[in-house]
Amino acid sequence: MANELSGKVTIVTGGANGIGRGSVESFVEEGARVVIADIDEKGGKALCAKLGSATRFMRTDVSEQQQVQAVVDFAVAEFGGLHVMFNNAGMSDESYGSFLEEDFSRFQQVMRVNMLGVMLGTQIAARHMAKHGGGSIINTASIAGVKAGHGFPNYRAAKAGIIHFTKSAAIELGKHMIRVNCICPGNIPTNMGTFAAQEPGKARDANERMQRAIADVRMSWQPLKRQATARDIGNTAVFLGSDRSAQMTGQILAVDGGATAGDARSQIQEIMEARVRALSG
Repeated sequence: MANELSGKVTIVTGGANGIGRGSVESFVEEGARVVIADIDEKGGKALCAKLGSATRFMRTDVSEQQQVQAVVDFAVAEFGGLHVMFNNAGMSDESYGSFLEEDFSRFQQVMRVNMLGVMLGTQIAARHMAKHGGGSIINTASIAGVKAGHGFPNYRAAKAGIIHFTKSAAIELGKHMIRVNCICPGNIPTNMGTFAAQEPGKARDANERMQRAIADVRMSWQPLKRQATARDIGNTAVFLGSDRSAQMTGQILAVDGGATAGDARSQIQEIMEARVRALSG
């Protein structure tokens, strides 16, 4: 692709790091002008300095309505409009244990950032877009919102909510020529999603072994044996923001190496192996 987004103005929330950063880079490469909205001032300003005049940064807490309104107003003032809103900002649940032991101490914060932030971004961007010929709104959910599993009850609930909200918003906003779609990332190594933070007091080689071990486990859950990157999500967002997806709305796109297509491991093979062990025992 080349200049797929030329002339378009985009906001990427959570744009300073991880998937957001990769998406900002993809948008700029395709000719968009981008406002990076994030609570990470240092990271956001550094990315602006790297990418140049096509970007701006504004500190934004997406769970606060006034701040979301302010960043939309800022984008319009700086670049003259708003054509693509990528509601990407999110936070982890960090609840790895048993649901029976969950204290829900992070429930309000997770829901305000992951769920309310997407709803506010959609509503406030759509108010502008409805008066200016339409636009594209892209929401980041997760395969955790598609596929049930262990742990992260607050996170899973919020991401599932984003998926249903995306479809509902697409139905209501279609008459204004506003498209609303959702990306569900799978295994993407980011600071939020690797489970591989450095262990204090451990040697560098030990931490590297830990990270490789975690990567191997995560890869075993997807059929496509390729490690995804933040730019894979960014490229999908570029497509959804461009005119190539002009007839797509209310769609949920899993970018996950096939993880939600089905079980990457063969139950039949495991059964046959268990038969052999039992008969030879």
